[in-house]
Amino acid sequence: MHPVLSTEVLAELRRPRPYPALSLTMPTHRRQPDNAQDPVRLRTLVARAEKALQDDPAITRERRADVLEQLERAVAEFDLAYAEDGLVLYAAPGEHQAWSLARTVPERVVVSDTFLTRNLVAAHAAEQPQWAMALAADHVSLWSAGPERAVEYTGGGFPLTRSLEVPDAEREQRVGDLASSYRDEDTRAFFRAVHGALRTVLDAAPRPLTVFGDAPALALLEETGPLPQGTLTVRHGGLARGPAEAVREAVGPVRGARDEALATTVSAELEAARGRHEYAGGLDEVWRAAGEGRIGLLAVEEHHRAVVRDRGDHLEPADPGASGARDDIVDEIVERALENGAEVRFVPDDTLADAGRIAAVLRF
Repeated sequence: MHPVLSTEVLAELRRPRPYPALSLTMPTHRRQPDNAQDPVRLRTLVARAEKALQDDPAITRERRADVLEQLERAVAEFDLAYAEDGLVLYAAPGEHQAWSLARTVPERVVVSDTFLTRNLVAAHAAEQPQWAMALAADHVSLWSAGPERAVEYTGGGFPLTRSLEVPDAEREQRVGDLASSYRDEDTRAFFRAVHGALRTVLDAAPRPLTVFGDAPALALLEETGPLPQGTLTVRHGGLARGPAEAVREAVGPVRGARDEALATTVSAELEAARGRHEYAGGLDEVWRAAGEGRIGLLAVEEHHRAVVRDRGDHLEPADPGASGARDDIVDEIVERALENGAEVRFVPDDTLADAGRIAAVLRF
């Protein structure tokens, strides 16, 4: 499975594939007894996918066999014992992918010339991952940290490592003296490389940043060059080599404070937009504004889901699985807003209770 869902990965997933590109999405369960149904549902969906491929006369026998083999590999990569809230499998000629999401998805099988990405896009936006950098004198790691998981980022030169082997006399001086590990020119050069690698990553993928390390490490990093505005530094050593769960737990309090401040800011922006008549609230209004590319800021409650039927001039509530029902309309809105350059923010449940759980600041 792919460990990090990034903007670059999403862009790659959106590119056209040789027909057929198969997408399979399914809600999953984290705990017993609900998770007992997941293997059965997955087998049923795989059978549906096989039938869809077999019934399509545009698909040659060789290509059908290729895609079915890729689907089998995707299924084999996913261990339902570690399922979260949603499963997304992709299979196309010569490739396959499996994604576990901390956000529920509808049950669907889609055959097209592109993968169905809206659920991944919405999950990525909902997770709102932050960067966490962990410092040590010989090892610096970068982590993509969300509320459910932290995953080490291995692009852009990370992790950066070096040897701390020094002459015996110098080693004796350093015993019991952590600060001395950060005074020599080799360490300063190492941290300059860290600073440069960090700038490259943040330029490509701006996110809130928290830096963890012992006091001497934090001091040296700040001496090396300015950190991005809003960066938080936390005196917490021992995280440079993980484990991932320890990094996630360390980020938790910082993330909670940031999320609370963000929700307050979003509410204020929505209220100001009302006064300027640049506001949309509720699924109908927001859906139309998203389709017209008018959304500048989209706010959605974290667990808001809606099943609707599109009546052309409005969206009508529908039962899941009903004919013509769209089970992931909120994810569609999120994806469309992002495609048109909007900022998307997920806020705690009930924050938008008076706005139908979804609202937007409009550009015009």
